[in-house]
Amino acid sequence: MYTVPDQTGRSIIVTGANSGTGKEATKRLAAAGAHIVMAVRTPAKGEAARDEILRIVPEASLEVRRIDLAELASVREFAAGILEGDRQIDVLVNNAGVMAPPKRLTTADGFELQFGSNFLGPFALTNLLLPHLLQSERARVTTMSSGVAAIGKIRFDDLQWTKRYSPFLAYGQSKLADMLMASRLGAIATERRWRLLSTMAHPGFTRTNLQTAGANLGRTRPKAPSDRTFIPSQGVEQGTEPLLFAAASPSVVQGAYYGPGGTFGLVGETELVAELPRSARGVDLAASLWAVAEELTGTSTPR
Repeated sequence: MYTVPDQTGRSIIVTGANSGTGKEATKRLAAAGAHIVMAVRTPAKGEAARDEILRIVPEASLEVRRIDLAELASVREFAAGILEGDRQIDVLVNNAGVMAPPKRLTTADGFELQFGSNFLGPFALTNLLLPHLLQSERARVTTMSSGVAAIGKIRFDDLQWTKRYSPFLAYGQSKLADMLMASRLGAIATERRWRLLSTMAHPGFTRTNLQTAGANLGRTRPKAPSDRTFIPSQGVEQGTEPLLFAAASPSVVQGAYYGPGGTFGLVGETELVAELPRSARGVDLAASLWAVAEELTGTSTPR
């Protein structure tokens, strides 16, 4: 198991911290000495997760705050609360996400749910927190993408999937957008000589509630989970390690991307992914998407 290096004195925001990779990352970062802001949509679930972690790591420093990444007003409210506080934030971990709801759903702002909550919400949160993050001596933004980004495509002519919605392809677009966001943020940080690293990770095929929660969105009767799969998979302890490495390792470099190094990149020990998938390598693709996202969210990077 990957040992998180000492995080004493570091304050870290983890979105989606009440379950799956977010909860595991929260537990292990807190055990390494970090103070964790557990950013969750449902505070009761966040409190339950905090209590569970405290039973395992009694010395953990945890606070629960509400954020709904599918509602830009909530993102702004959360960011304002952080900016008004007296605690320096060193790391933002954009982990929360939703996967492949069977029918097209929309956010509070009218965006397709996956594009809105997986990408536009984290994009706005990152921009809003950047002035605060940049006060840290060693700021970092770590974004969770997915191997599915390899089949994603940024549909500039229909980003919101108003025509012929495809659950899985819409998910691929949102996770490719996350990858492009992280890549572009790293380029901006380098250009402006910010003391900030932008890194990214993917969990391979990790067994969490992500696969079932999204599939049941919009259903009147929950879909029964299936244990029948021939795809290699791994538990959350192993699946969270690329995210932990990207968020905490002192050896990471700007724009680095980490994931499992085993079968088809689905399972195994964490390794540096040699290059981004072809889907992310279009000329000016990341910059173009960034500009669109700024307009859609009404946020921009500090000068």
